[in-house]
Amino acid sequence: MNNPALSSQPTSRREFLKTTAQAAGAISALAGVALPAVHAQGSDQIKIALIGCGGRGGGAAKNALSVQKGCAKLVAMADVFEYKLNTALASLKRDTEVGGDVEVGDNKFLGFDAFKNAMDTLRKGDVAIFTTPLAFRWVHFQYAIEKGVHVFMEKPLTCDGPSSRRMLALAEQSVQKNLKVGVGLMSRHSHHMQQLHQRIQNGEIGDLLLLRGYRMQNGGGACLPRALDRRGKDLTEVMYQISRFHSFLWLSGGSYNDFYIHHIDHLCWMKNAWPVKAQGLGGRHYKKNADGIEYVDQNFDSYAVEYTFADGAKMYMDGRGISGAQPVYNSWAQGTKGIAVVARANDCTGPSSTYKGQNPARENRVWQSEVPREFNDPYKNEWIALLDAIRNDKPHNEVKRGVEASVVCNMGRLSAHTGQEISFDEALNHDHEYSPNTDKLTADGPSPLMPDANGQYPKPEPGRFKNREYRENAA
Repeated sequence: MNNPALSSQPTSRREFLKTTAQAAGAISALAGVALPAVHAQGSDQIKIALIGCGGRGGGAAKNALSVQKGCAKLVAMADVFEYKLNTALASLKRDTEVGGDVEVGDNKFLGFDAFKNAMDTLRKGDVAIFTTPLAFRWVHFQYAIEKGVHVFMEKPLTCDGPSSRRMLALAEQSVQKNLKVGVGLMSRHSHHMQQLHQRIQNGEIGDLLLLRGYRMQNGGGACLPRALDRRGKDLTEVMYQISRFHSFLWLSGGSYNDFYIHHIDHLCWMKNAWPVKAQGLGGRHYKKNADGIEYVDQNFDSYAVEYTFADGAKMYMDGRGISGAQPVYNSWAQGTKGIAVVARANDCTGPSSTYKGQNPARENRVWQSEVPREFNDPYKNEWIALLDAIRNDKPHNEVKRGVEASVVCNMGRLSAHTGQEISFDEALNHDHEYSPNTDKLTADGPSPLMPDANGQYPKPEPGRFKNREYRENAA
């Protein structure tokens, strides 16, 4: 894709990865330097603020409170929807495992500035959880850095070039301030996959030639016109889109980013590299509900993306969201000497295993991972790592890697949506920003993406729009 608009920015993949390596080295160097305490002063108990109280937010808060009983407490919550905040709070309070560490009281904040109110209850060295749609990630992270607060942020981190570059700059600032930041790409904390990664690096299945990820299941990320949606009738346009965030690229990167990033991340980890380019296919086959009403989200219902690494090795990511089609949800790595099951099921469910040759039959199995029960949950493992880093001042900042994984998702999605081959550099340096004024959004103001007079949102049209995923409607 040789479009000047995509290649005129100064950042290249080589420079990007070099910067990442330098930052990683800087983090490692901190291990031997006497630094000020990074946990909250005046108490051994870490205070946590939850920003984004949907299902993932409530789950992350429970994970944080459950891994080291009594070492943390939830003291504040924020969301733009009151019912989500109240539902999450009630669920956490009645949880027999963590309910005693929920001390929110009156610290329940609503609105687009609620994240500031929630973080203002924290001390330096406490923790903020970011589980809002990704459009708000850089806004919230910027404030956390100003406050000196450690962070756990959910994936994906970015959906376009400008926000990726902005998050990279913020990541550098967070490293300079010695902040500990976890990113919800929990596959890296799967002990099954950690064991497999070591075996692949030791050459057990030879040189990697092909990586394959599949997430093909019932439909997801679809939405109806706002006027016909039970959620949308009483909501403003921007609030409706936030309530259906998987349907809109500016909020989630769509189903491609949000659903497929785990396989993309852990397969690239097995390779110890990020791909240099992607070419993708996809389409909308029959996106209608049972009443025949067309869905208006920006997602395709099927994707097939071929990624290429610098050494010529390939990675395929296949996704499908069509009810009734055969479900497939696993990932694989194939080398010159054998094949490996990376995720046996779902995003990172073990056990992982290796086989001689290319037939993963039981009689060909060489090895299968074994993990003690107490370390079998990667959602808890990632919190064990983050809280340990905070308490013992260990290097821990996953933001750059989270941006890298998001850029790889962006280039695959962009390739499928435009019908063009897209390089890592082009995805990182793309000039199209889907939500340029996220920090100024209000509930009653216009959305970054507006429907037309018929309630239809702009959708990708491969081959017609070659340097944009879609063409915006007039506000």
